[in-house]
Amino acid sequence: MKTLQSLLLISLVFLWTVAADPDYDENLLLQPLSPSSLLASFNFRSNSSLINFEQQHFKYIPRSLGQILQHAKTRELHLRFSSGRWDAESWGARPRGGAKEGGTGVELWAWVEADTDQEAFAKWITLNNALSGLFCASLNFIDSTRTTRPVMTFEPSGDHSSTSSSTLHLLHGSLPREVVCTENLTPFLKLLPCKGKAGISSLLDGHKLFDASWQSMAIDVRPVCPSDGSDCIIEMEQSVDMVLDIERSKRPRDNPIPRPVPHGDLICDQTKPYAPDDACYPLDSVSAQSWSLTEVFGRPIRGSCLATDAKGKASESLCLNVPHEREVQVSEGASQRKDEAGHSRCFILPPSESFEMILPQQDLQKTSPVVQPSLYASRSFTGHGQERGGVQSLLTNPSSTSAIEFVYFESLPWFMKPYLHTLKAQISHQPSPSAKSDIIKSIYYRPALDRRRGTQLELLISVPPASTVVLTYDFDKAILRYTEYPPDANRGFDIAPAVIRLLTASNSTGRSSSSTTASPAKAFYLRTTSLLLPLPTPDFSMPYNVIILTSTVMALAFGGIFNLLVRRFVGADEVEGYDLGEIKARIRARVLSLRDRIWGGDREKKVQ
Repeated sequence: MKTLQSLLLISLVFLWTVAADPDYDENLLLQPLSPSSLLASFNFRSNSSLINFEQQHFKYIPRSLGQILQHAKTRELHLRFSSGRWDAESWGARPRGGAKEGGTGVELWAWVEADTDQEAFAKWITLNNALSGLFCASLNFIDSTRTTRPVMTFEPSGDHSSTSSSTLHLLHGSLPREVVCTENLTPFLKLLPCKGKAGISSLLDGHKLFDASWQSMAIDVRPVCPSDGSDCIIEMEQSVDMVLDIERSKRPRDNPIPRPVPHGDLICDQTKPYAPDDACYPLDSVSAQSWSLTEVFGRPIRGSCLATDAKGKASESLCLNVPHEREVQVSEGASQRKDEAGHSRCFILPPSESFEMILPQQDLQKTSPVVQPSLYASRSFTGHGQERGGVQSLLTNPSSTSAIEFVYFESLPWFMKPYLHTLKAQISHQPSPSAKSDIIKSIYYRPALDRRRGTQLELLISVPPASTVVLTYDFDKAILRYTEYPPDANRGFDIAPAVIRLLTASNSTGRSSSSTTASPAKAFYLRTTSLLLPLPTPDFSMPYNVIILTSTVMALAFGGIFNLLVRRFVGADEVEGYDLGEIKARIRARVLSLRDRIWGGDREKKVQ
């Protein structure tokens, strides 16, 4: 009994020490989007001193991930799992400036320490294979044909010394075909201290997350050296951003079939002159929809998880961006703080009780402002046929006062061969075409090698105010070997999204800086949607038909030849107990009997 009490006392002391540790922080931001969407941004930050990390003293940074980074000598890691499409026209700017967003599928880039490019690539392959097993993803398929070395697009977000920067190699790879599912979410949650059992991570349910209109999971590991000269730390940041459809999320899981709105509850648009009396053109609801954490996420928040600040006080783990006039009902035991701007409020969760938040339906006079993006980008294929094609990108600057500069990065597979001399950039709806040099300031092009590496294209582009730049180029489609086609070859081949890095005045050159004593400027990114490329596909039924026909002919020929070779031929008189005369007599008797029957029938007919 005394031993049990001692163990309980030690456990309580350990839990109190962990709960007061400022090396872990988590927060959740909820922001309603028009017309019926909800943006949920989860963020989990874990810190560890660089000395403890190098000595493999792991606390909040998981050992499983830390040892992989040490073995592959990865100094900075960025991993993304994304699905869906961000609707910039309806939802505004991307969360966190797009820094935690990835392209469709899986995207990975890292800075690896090595003396040569060959050594860096070998460690890159080791890193991919290890992360593939850790996150149950197909990262091991990122080979030399899917690996690029960007020059202007990415820059380190961590603090690296000037001596180590000379041996750092940046490598980037993506798998746009990868399907993100619960198998990737489970190892993601296991990296958290509370494993998704408590705190805001208890809201992460695979059924809700992967039913979202858009979702992105990010893992970033980087070194951070404070400006006050204290010891450097290793920071691991995990984030989950998703846009949920409120109406779809509120459907019961056992009966998710949507039901039409009753006719009496419809709000019809009476301003349309062509609308007959018996027809209704529904209007969007002007009132804020009602929802709760249980309805949207399927469960409430199960207490708090190590939610303390640097001073050991309870931190605000949940923030809600709604006007102050919006009615919000929360569980008992939670404290609330409203900001002075009138568009946000934050909550301190109770340590052990479940936290529920309910927002009833309400008519609002004003709504929270939506930040408009700095750039709109879309990309599509042009042309027709199975031999050639083209790519067209529309880049729109919504600002009416200032131009915008950005780096446009494309990673193309080796079987998609662009012609650089066909690259054109012109401003849409302009009477006189502008020179390409006025729009494209710099070009970095690395051509592809068949079955060895893909094409890398980086452009430094400047778009004038209130203008749309149309970027086009032509390409050829290569013919693959029949063993290189996937099982669903007629579906097409996924092309990775284009990565766009918005530049500020301080880094308008687009080149990555090697200075690491100061923290780098905040980066803003956005990505286009992935593309589906149809390639010339052979008729895979022909080999099947040839195999069947050849097998039939061989079976017939082999059966006859084998029968002749194996069967033994003997004379009839050589068989024991075989009387040839008796057999002849029986045959003659049968023939005579048959003749009598036939002729006898004819005679009876004549007599009649």
